[in-house]
Amino acid sequence: MPRQSPGQLDPATRQALVERVRFYRDLGLTEFYRRPVDPALLVSEPIRAEHEGAQPALFQPAPLKEDQPIPPRTPISTPPQISAATPSADRAAALQLIREDIGDCTRCALHKGRHTIVFGDGSPTARLMFVGEGPGADEDAQGIPFVGRAGQLLNNMIAAMGLKREEVYIANVVKCRPPGNRTPEPVEANTCSPFLFRQIDVVRPQVLVALGATAATYLLGQRQPLAGLRGRVHAFRGTQLVVTYHPAFLLRDPRQKKEAWADLQIAMKELGLKPPAKG
Repeated sequence: MPRQSPGQLDPATRQALVERVRFYRDLGLTEFYRRPVDPALLVSEPIRAEHEGAQPALFQPAPLKEDQPIPPRTPISTPPQISAATPSADRAAALQLIREDIGDCTRCALHKGRHTIVFGDGSPTARLMFVGEGPGADEDAQGIPFVGRAGQLLNNMIAAMGLKREEVYIANVVKCRPPGNRTPEPVEANTCSPFLFRQIDVVRPQVLVALGATAATYLLGQRQPLAGLRGRVHAFRGTQLVVTYHPAFLLRDPRQKKEAWADLQIAMKELGLKPPAKG
């Protein structure tokens, strides 16, 4: 099949390729490609105003006070029927049972403004799991986590690790979109997070990556500045937890992409994954 030039690609494919190339460039992986990169791909079309207008409010973390505890929540124990040897079909069925338990949820006020419950996406036997804060507008419309611009960036982050999106598992602290994409209130996050813990216990990932301060807060159980949580591995529910920036934050401040890449390399080391080969 003849190779297509950038001008021959459909707009969606071209934009995805532009974002992928920009992500690797921002990480400093300029020699990652074995073939020369067309310079035209490094210049994207202007982002549409309606997309840009939605970004500043995305996942803005509330001011955090160091070592401030969050309200208590109901503990969830690991399901005894799930083990490292449990096959994919059984884990998928266990995840479906959790989704059925959630039902048409009205347990907190977030249900009033949602269109779709956003449960999770990916492999039920994933070695790597990502946890974000909550759904945005695109996720609320499609019922799948991380499908908007932040989701495209997360896909690029996953690819940079040498993995495919379908090989990992992705979920959020809350399953319904907070109004205006605000940070979930403690009562909302604590009502919903036990379902997330059950998902973690079923998937049993080797490494868990918390995307942003809110995810880190409700996974670790206390508020701390993100800077104090990054750069090391935390023990959590039988897995290794790594904290990094939320992709929406990286869209607003691309200078932090190299810092996020350093965090992902910590996760890669725990998984025994090697960085992409250069040259």
